[in-house]
Amino acid sequence: MALEIKQDLKLTQQLVMTPQLQQAIKLLQLSRMELQEIVDQEIKENPVLEEDSSLEEREQEERDKQEVATEAEAREDAPESMKDHDWEEYMEGHSISTYTPPRTDGGETPWENLIACQVTLADYLLWQLRMSPLSYQEQEVGTFIIGNIDDNGYLQGSLEEVCAEPRCPAKRAERVLDLIQSFDPPGVGARDLQECLLIQLRVLPERNPLAEEIVKGFLAYCKKRDYRGLARKLKASLAQILEAVEIISHLDPKPGRPFSLEEARAIIPDVFVYKDEGNYMVVLNDDGLPKLRINSYYREMIDANKDGVPRSYLKEKMKSALWLIRSIQQRQMTLYKVTKSIVKFQRDFLDKGIDYLEPLILREVADDIQMHESTVSRVTTNKYAHTPRGVYELKFFFSGKVGGHGEEVAVKRVQNLIKQAIAEENNRRPYSDEKICQLLKERHNITIARRTVAKYREMMKILSSSERKKMM
Repeated sequence: MALEIKQDLKLTQQLVMTPQLQQAIKLLQLSRMELQEIVDQEIKENPVLEEDSSLEEREQEERDKQEVATEAEAREDAPESMKDHDWEEYMEGHSISTYTPPRTDGGETPWENLIACQVTLADYLLWQLRMSPLSYQEQEVGTFIIGNIDDNGYLQGSLEEVCAEPRCPAKRAERVLDLIQSFDPPGVGARDLQECLLIQLRVLPERNPLAEEIVKGFLAYCKKRDYRGLARKLKASLAQILEAVEIISHLDPKPGRPFSLEEARAIIPDVFVYKDEGNYMVVLNDDGLPKLRINSYYREMIDANKDGVPRSYLKEKMKSALWLIRSIQQRQMTLYKVTKSIVKFQRDFLDKGIDYLEPLILREVADDIQMHESTVSRVTTNKYAHTPRGVYELKFFFSGKVGGHGEEVAVKRVQNLIKQAIAEENNRRPYSDEKICQLLKERHNITIARRTVAKYREMMKILSSSERKKMM
């Protein structure tokens, strides 16, 4: 058999999770403080990037002249060698941004009392569970599963053990677990590292079968950095292996760790919502965020093309700086669009208060602004809006729904009505859950089951009627 050398031209489409793309996704979910820290660090490390102080001064002068702020609409590389990647550290996991909880009262709040309290991973998962269209039994099973997820995001114990108390059929429990594994953060609810990484790989915009194959049985090669051996084992080119390993290296082996507890901190709103001549205006809060630009001196050095000028280094730094500037602009534009859409859906709440909060899910806002649900989820995490009704995390405006007669009512509204009913009860004869059901029906035409009242009461950490009576 004769051997011959051929050249074939083949066009394929592959996802490359470059560091720049990772940065753009990460910037979406950062809080103001975290974003400012990132920008400050980039300014220190990148000589091409600088803060435009003159622009900031001009904008401050404009703000001084205006009594009311006007509405403003915020306007790939091949994978690097993995020789320096620390796989030991990777297996230990890494920490990123944190999540803070929504306010639920709806009253005016003094500025000096605006404090963000840290929420656990379980709180965040339960919020997503309540937003899911599940039966009561499935909600109960989901609650048990979430209760057995550790701080790193892994399910402890077998699914059969976890679901023994609610006595759920195995197939239904598996379906509920599959749903929880689709929640944010990606990889949560996995039973081991392999499943955790595979979940994250499967939610990428485009699947990479080679990366999935490596995770399924060849992570040991990555730990030893034996990429050539891995290429021989999987019958792939070294370039394909490096690309797949690059993707894997950006996954989070401990997805629950960003929710580790922190000290409480003061809230600085990311966006202001105010009413002007009957219309609600949305204004981004850019105070404290540096205005970035490319240093003109280094730009001229690149253009001059003189001998001795490290043009390749400066070009790389300029590219990184431009990407950061564009990513921040994209983040701000997305934040503006999402807030604008939320205001449109929740206008009655802004006008009249908590009793008029509308049921709203991520998909409705995503469809309205033609973005993906995951983008809306990221940009509403850890972002706060200052409204005429108080300061709220953007996630507060998303609420599941319960049925009434010919209408759908937001869960948060029902919780508030339950809280109001209990606040006005006779201390000697507290309302039972059944009585609260009757009051909701008589006063607000809201029909819900007694066990639903019990579930919402427990979520608000309110004792049962017998326990409330004993404490009085």
